[in-house]
Amino acid sequence: MPKDKKFVESITSRDQDFAQWYTDVVREAKLCDYSSVKGCLNYLPNGYAIWENIQANLDRRFKETGVENVYLPVLIPESLLQKESEHIQGFAPEVAWVTHGGLEKLEERFCIRPTSETLFCDHWQKTVKSYRDLPKIWNQWNSVLRWEKTTRPFLRSREFLWQEGHTLHATAEEAKKRTQLMLDIYYDFVTKDLAIPLIKGQKTESEKFAGAEATYTIEAMMHDGKALQSGTSHYFGSGFPDAFNIKYLDKNNKLHSAYETSWGLSTRIIGAIIMVHGDDSGLVLPPKIAPTQATIIPIAQHKEGVVEKAQELLKRLKIDGIRVKLDDSDKTPGYKFAEQEMLGIPIRIEIGPKDIEKNEVIIVRRDNGEKITVNIDNIETEVHNILENIQLNMYNKAEKFLNSHIQKATTMEDMINKFKQERYFIKAMWCGSKECENQIKADTGGAGSRCIPFDEEKISDKCICCGKKAEHMVIWGKSY
Repeated sequence: MPKDKKFVESITSRDQDFAQWYTDVVREAKLCDYSSVKGCLNYLPNGYAIWENIQANLDRRFKETGVENVYLPVLIPESLLQKESEHIQGFAPEVAWVTHGGLEKLEERFCIRPTSETLFCDHWQKTVKSYRDLPKIWNQWNSVLRWEKTTRPFLRSREFLWQEGHTLHATAEEAKKRTQLMLDIYYDFVTKDLAIPLIKGQKTESEKFAGAEATYTIEAMMHDGKALQSGTSHYFGSGFPDAFNIKYLDKNNKLHSAYETSWGLSTRIIGAIIMVHGDDSGLVLPPKIAPTQATIIPIAQHKEGVVEKAQELLKRLKIDGIRVKLDDSDKTPGYKFAEQEMLGIPIRIEIGPKDIEKNEVIIVRRDNGEKITVNIDNIETEVHNILENIQLNMYNKAEKFLNSHIQKATTMEDMINKFKQERYFIKAMWCGSKECENQIKADTGGAGSRCIPFDEEKISDKCICCGKKAEHMVIWGKSY
């Protein structure tokens, strides 16, 4: 089958050239492609469908904790952006500006939002007056624009899709609690629905979000050993609210500052799904977010009764809540198999004349290639069980990979040598100085601080770089 062979050969081996493998998978699975606007993507149906499921599953979790969705404008007046100096300095190199409205030059420039803290604060300054107006637990699903110099599909593009949550609270304690809650929601979603194991912790001072008092993160390891920041939650304290003069009256009619949080997860998480789970045949999608969980492929479909039986199974599985499709096109079975594997569909169901005689189907798992003979009478239960097993197996496999690629180092020489293998996170002690953090990154060829993990260990008493007293154990790694 020359067509089938070509289909598979269009993907570079991931161990041969990981970057090219990633590009090949994105292209061949038709997830997205570049538009005529440099650095911006066209999200194609196969890719956007994954994002829709991510959005639905995450949005449900948000709303269970009291989050309400809103939508604010895409344009931010320059005067608003300048109200919080640290924030604007952090984003200035990436901001795109609108200078004209039609043919007329605007009196004030507008930036296309890189993030929306200033818009939320501007609104709250006008509407929050009393303790009765708090808390505000808001989120918006939208796109943002950041003028990135180097772009890669999903991982880094100028315009990308995300959700950005913004909350306002009467007390610091309440805001800090919300900050942690949202990080925990991200952790639960990514580990359970995306089957990606994570390291959870706090960003160092130099790596935190511009304008935040503290930034918390979930970090994932890709198959090439690099890190991908997969979601962040920020505690702003009263910095932003004070800059925008947001004050509220308490029950005793006394004026107080408010406290803010922000948190976000973007389409770069699709890149994580590809790089954690994919293989040389293409995508491997976790069943919980796979747009299609099963494909029914009739064998010898020209024979009487085969397509009809496949249609019967399609109807039964749909009624039972399985996201299933029937491929009764005129492509060869081999091509259909290769296409199903490329798209990462968790299982395929093969049914032919001999199977119908035996009242059976063959189910093939995408995660490990196992073939399972299933009685047609029990197909709904068996499909559900197999999908649950695939979800668990994918997480366990990824967790085993992560744990086997985390090393410890107590000397710079040891750390440098391990990073030369380019497939590790390294646990090492750090004194807390920005100088040592920068030196470690320079000496290791780009391995920066990923986070101070919540479950940090005490490997030694000394900073791996300068030898002075250590303040924290840090996860170091190269990243996307």
